[in-house]
Amino acid sequence: MPSIILNLNPFIELNDEQFYQLCQNHRDLKFERTAQGELVVVSPVGGEGGGWEADLIGDLVYWNRRTQLGKVFSSSTCFKLPNGADRSPDAAWISSERWQQLTPEQQKKFPPICPDFVIELRSESDALEPLQQKMQEYMNSGVRLGWLVNPQARRVEVYRVNQEKQVLDNPRQLSGEDVLPGFIFDCSVLWRI
Repeated sequence: MPSIILNLNPFIELNDEQFYQLCQNHRDLKFERTAQGELVVVSPVGGEGGGWEADLIGDLVYWNRRTQLGKVFSSSTCFKLPNGADRSPDAAWISSERWQQLTPEQQKKFPPICPDFVIELRSESDALEPLQQKMQEYMNSGVRLGWLVNPQARRVEVYRVNQEKQVLDNPRQLSGEDVLPGFIFDCSVLWRI
């Protein structure tokens, strides 16, 4: 089931604290908020998609534990982006230096920071164009490297700062490049459909 977008304007305009409380009061639902204030109800993924997400996050966590260069976040984390949107990538990473610049209170709630690296994983019910728009929003907000992984097409779109996206068909592996030095993801775990 695709995400549901609710335009509450002009009837209701949630401030940051109200949006945070809405999310806390409905922990069984996953919400995002667009820069225009629209409320996005995000559908849960199925078993196959959840497994792919776990593989991606697991490898990222393992790399980060070895390098101690930053902090890894799951799809349950909502980030307050500079454009006002509240977004939850399927996986994210922030350098230790940037994470430590936030106050403890900012780290506890929806961190007002754009990740350095994000992954969006397309599930079968996701339309591709909204995910591509979300990736562009991340890039415009300060992400340095992003992967839009499309297991159904065996394709990955790689987003980099000040560059056109690169489309990789059936890649064997993905590199964290200079953002995640030494991180290599083996795509064979995704292509086993």
